[in-house]
Amino acid sequence: MIQLRAAITGFVILSAVSVGVSRGADSDATPEISPTAVEAVSSSTDVFQSNSNQADDCIRRADRHFNAGRQFYFQGDSASARREFDEAVGALLSAPEGIPGHSRIERRLEEICDLVYRFDVEKLGAGQKTTDEQAESFDKAPIDEISHMTFQVDPSLAPKLASELNQTSSAIPLDLSDPVLGFVHYFSTPKGRNTLIAGLRRSGRYRPLIERILSEEGVPQELVYLAQAESGFLPRAVSYKKAVGMWQFISDTGHIYDLDRTASFDERFDPEKATRAAARYLKDLYARYGDWYLAIAAYNCGAGAVDRAVERTGYADYWELLKRHALPRETSNYVPIIVAMTIMGKNPKDYGLEDVVPDSPIEYDTIRLTAPTNLNLVADATLQPVSVIRDLNPALLTSVAPAGYEAHVPKGSAEDARAALESVPANNRQAWRLHHVEAGDTIATIAKSYHLAPERIVEVNSQADSIEAGDTLLIPAVYHPEKPRRRTVHSRTRRHTNGTKARSSKTAAAHRSTHVVASRHVPAHVLHRPAAVHTASVSR
Repeated sequence: MIQLRAAITGFVILSAVSVGVSRGADSDATPEISPTAVEAVSSSTDVFQSNSNQADDCIRRADRHFNAGRQFYFQGDSASARREFDEAVGALLSAPEGIPGHSRIERRLEEICDLVYRFDVEKLGAGQKTTDEQAESFDKAPIDEISHMTFQVDPSLAPKLASELNQTSSAIPLDLSDPVLGFVHYFSTPKGRNTLIAGLRRSGRYRPLIERILSEEGVPQELVYLAQAESGFLPRAVSYKKAVGMWQFISDTGHIYDLDRTASFDERFDPEKATRAAARYLKDLYARYGDWYLAIAAYNCGAGAVDRAVERTGYADYWELLKRHALPRETSNYVPIIVAMTIMGKNPKDYGLEDVVPDSPIEYDTIRLTAPTNLNLVADATLQPVSVIRDLNPALLTSVAPAGYEAHVPKGSAEDARAALESVPANNRQAWRLHHVEAGDTIATIAKSYHLAPERIVEVNSQADSIEAGDTLLIPAVYHPEKPRRRTVHSRTRRHTNGTKARSSKTAAAHRSTHVVASRHVPAHVLHRPAAVHTASVSR
């Protein structure tokens, strides 16, 4: 495994424990980190972080070393990769403690250590197929835990909040009812504060995307806090009512708003498509009631429940309906939770949230798959850990994406990913792999890692008798159909995702025609000859 400097050994181990080797919905590995990510987050969120040229320079320097190490890693030059990863970590550790934006440096250090760990773990397990347990891993929706709570009201909060709201602009009303005061108090306690901060951090991944879509659909930006309340920005969140995704759609409503569902994928888990559907649903509800509180309440319990409550009481006012216990208990807390989160998010300094550093925005390209394709193969084609590809495609329910599926790949990698996938015969993409040769690899050792006979690799690679570090080999792995499993729901912390790809000097494109006679005799020296280290630079 790639060794980082001893000064952060404990940190790497801690990161490894939090990440694990199975895929989670709340994931954010950042293979290649954009130097502009911090500015993008700062301009799009209420919870902000002070910047400094010194911190920016430090992060850019670390990113350069990390990306160089990543290229060496896939060229098979592990010594150079170790050196560059070490330099990236050193650049961050050497930053003076007191500079503005130091917490961003700490977060970037965590991101880089997390991804180096991923590369190591998945490199060791290169031949292992992704299991259903990994593919169908879900997160518990935070709203389930807090929507039934009630709190005593701290009377001292009211004057403070009234003063804040006089200086807070919002496109949705921010009323100071007792339930709102109660949830402001809860989110100020250690447990509630942890829930709030976790969501604010994760919001950085999706907030630019959400704000763009809300703007395009003509609904208030403050509705971003509905996603925080519903899921804490966990794309794979599942509630006890079987509502799923970042915006917690049930099946019927998702169908109405064009979120497709099959045995292979569920678009309610797709952050972009689900956000578009949620914005349109909320816009329709507002058109129905002319009131954002009633629209938000109907989003939670359904328009029918709100209509019946209005009809029974004669009041088309959320607070009157609340007072008369006309709404479900969960809905009675739902609007106050969102209002409380909005007030605190818009006034971060007043609640000690000014140092919360949002995660870097997730950016991706989209490619349409022309054949059923295993995510391991997509990972090979983009030179990424498979967990990164999974994190970019939370809507996928299995390890094989169907033909026609619009798969997300790291930003800037679409063209090379298409070319690499096309080097694999279409009818084999659900199982076959691409192996990036490292120095010292032999056909025999490569075959062993994929549980194959060495002759099978030689059969489909005409140049396999003379391999070099940096080459790419077709691996005729065998597809094992997945057995249905019960969904597992987990509480997760964090991961990071984003990045671009490097391309090998030799690809498997020349071997597209595939099969050679199965009985071909392969000399032992071909199977056991170590890959040479070639001096030509790897083309990108």
